[in-house]
Amino acid sequence: MSLEVAIPGWKVLHLEHVLFDLNGTLACEGRIASTTRERLAALSRQVTLHVMSADTYGTLEREVAGLPLQLHRVEAGLGAAQKLAVLRQLGAAVTAAVGNGHNDVEMLREAALGIVVLGPEGAAVQALLAAHVVFSSPDDALDALLRPRRLVATLRG
Repeated sequence: MSLEVAIPGWKVLHLEHVLFDLNGTLACEGRIASTTRERLAALSRQVTLHVMSADTYGTLEREVAGLPLQLHRVEAGLGAAQKLAVLRQLGAAVTAAVGNGHNDVEMLREAALGIVVLGPEGAAVQALLAAHVVFSSPDDALDALLRPRRLVATLRG
């Protein structure tokens, strides 16, 4: 499974994995919307999906139950290093990273494609600067992966 996107003037993305932060990115106040769930199911037919969380809201197990996501727990305060380690284990060159927080900066910077979600919980300025592209909701970010011409239109040289 993979998703290939040729972005003129930039590069060809050959994505095998998408690595998501949970809170503030896929979820708002620990809850994943039904529309986001539908998009995750669709995207999982093209790439392997992963979610990482320190479970700030205590909803992790319930919210990812039944979703096509591989779960990676991170420890509060150590999240940045642990997220980067997971990205490197998957292969940064074949992984898109999706986040919003300060602890997502390094994985966003090193991923083949760094995506920030600037949603209701906000986004760290450093995350915005480390990303390749910013979306206003997890659904918009997922739609861009499901309809890659959106990425081409935004990222082409």
